[in-house]
Amino acid sequence: MTLTFYSNLLNHHQVLIADELYRLLGEDFRFIATLPRDEKELKGGADYSSRRYCILAGESAEAQDEAMRLARESDTCVFGACSQEYAVERAKQKNCGLSFEVGERWLKRGWVNILSPRLREWWWNYQRFYRNKLFYKLCSSAFAAEDERKMFAYKNRHFKWGYFTRVDEDFVVEAPNLGVSTSEITTHIMWCSRFLRLKHPELPVRMALKLKEQGYNFMLDMYGSGEEEETTKQLAKALGVEDVVKFHGALPNEEILEAMRRHEIFLFTSDRYEGWGAVANEAMANGCVLVASDAIGSTPYLIIEGRNGFSFKSEDADSLTDCVKRLLDNPADMYRMQKEARNTMVTMWSPKKAAEALLTLINDLQNNRECSILNGPCSKA
Repeated sequence: MTLTFYSNLLNHHQVLIADELYRLLGEDFRFIATLPRDEKELKGGADYSSRRYCILAGESAEAQDEAMRLARESDTCVFGACSQEYAVERAKQKNCGLSFEVGERWLKRGWVNILSPRLREWWWNYQRFYRNKLFYKLCSSAFAAEDERKMFAYKNRHFKWGYFTRVDEDFVVEAPNLGVSTSEITTHIMWCSRFLRLKHPELPVRMALKLKEQGYNFMLDMYGSGEEEETTKQLAKALGVEDVVKFHGALPNEEILEAMRRHEIFLFTSDRYEGWGAVANEAMANGCVLVASDAIGSTPYLIIEGRNGFSFKSEDADSLTDCVKRLLDNPADMYRMQKEARNTMVTMWSPKKAAEALLTLINDLQNNRECSILNGPCSKA
C-alpha cells in the first residue's frame, strides 16, 4: 500500500508520526512539504526535511509535479495544512482512492469563523469535490466533528486524531511515600506555556491563593514567557502567594520534559482557542496527572475523567481548585492516576500506536468494514 501525507512543513508536530509510518511502510510512504522552508513557520522547531521520505514540493517544479502524481496515484492520501490543491487534484480523478483530511476545529470563535477565506475555500472544495468521494476526516480536536456536522460536512466520516509527542517507554513513575501524612507532603504542581491571554496564566495563581488559605502543602512552578508574564507576577505578589508560586522563565524543551518528571500535577488552563496543545501529551507521558480546561481540543480525547486526569470548567478558578484538591486529598489516587496517565500515552497516544492505528483504519475502510478501533487515534469521533 502506498501512503502519501501532505502538510505545510515537516516540523516537530509531524516528524514523529511520519517516522513511524516510514518504519511501517518503507519506500511506500512519502511526506510532501507543500511550502518552502521558513524559519518563522517552523516556530523555533527543527527542520526535518532531510528525511529520506520527504519531498519538498514547495521548492521546485519537479518536486511539485511528483507531489501531484502521488496525489493522483497513491492508494491513500492524508491532506493537512496548505494542501488543498493536491486534495482537489486527487478528488478530480474518476477512480479517486481513499483520502483523509486532517485538522483542528473550524469554529473556534463560533459562526464568525465563516468569514475566514480559508474556511470558505475548504467548505467549497468539500461540497464540490470531496463530498461524494472516499474522503474522511481525521480530527485533531475533540470539537472538530461537531463543528463540521453543523456545516454539513463529513457526516459519519469523522475519526479521532491529534498531535503525537515522544514517549519514553522505559520511564517509570516514582512511587511516593504513602506512609507520610498528607500535611507533610509537598505536592509539586506545574504550569508551562506562553504567557498569553488565551492560556489564562492567572488561573493557577488564583488557585494557589485558595489552596494556601485552606492550608494545603504545595508548590506551583510556572514556566514560560510572554506578554502576560509581568502581569501574572504582579498578581502573585498582590495575592501574597509568592512563597508558593515560582516563575522559571522559558527553558529548552528537554529541560521542560525533565521538570515534568519532578511534578505530580500539570495544569493546562487555555480556553477554546487552544486547538490541541501537545504539552498535554508531554505532561502525561512524563508522569503528571493532567488537570485541563474542558474547552481545549485535546482534553476530551486524552482525559478519562477520574482515571488519568480531570477536566475543569474553562476559565473557572474554583473549578480548577476543586480538581486539584481532590488530588491533594488523596495521594494514593494521585499516584495511581499518574501511572494511568503515562499508560494512556504508551498504549494509545504514542506516535507508534497512532501510526499502527491509521494503517488499521485504512485497511478497514478499503475492505468495506466498520472501524475496528474502539478507543484512541482513528476510533470514531
